[in-house]
Amino acid sequence: MTPEMAMSQIAQGLQLALLLGAPLLLAVLVTGVVVGIVQAATSINEPTVAFVFKVGALVATLAVTGNFLLGRLVSFTSELFRQIPHLIG
Repeated sequence: MTPEMAMSQIAQGLQLALLLGAPLLLAVLVTGVVVGIVQAATSINEPTVAFVFKVGALVATLAVTGNFLLGRLVSFTSELFRQIPHLIG
């Protein structure tokens, strides 16, 4: 395996990690900002309220995008396993 091949595989893995994590993190980020604004406007400073809404947003986003994300992960892993003989020898 050449260093270029290794860097290519690492770059593809990092891109996949970014693709898998981005929708979930964005949903939690947007939910946290909205709940924070609402809490600031209503003077409700209960941390569990933000936590419950963030978990709800995370579960909803995972339910909507889970099939796509899992498909991409399985596809990447299968392709990586198929390339093992070429990467080694």
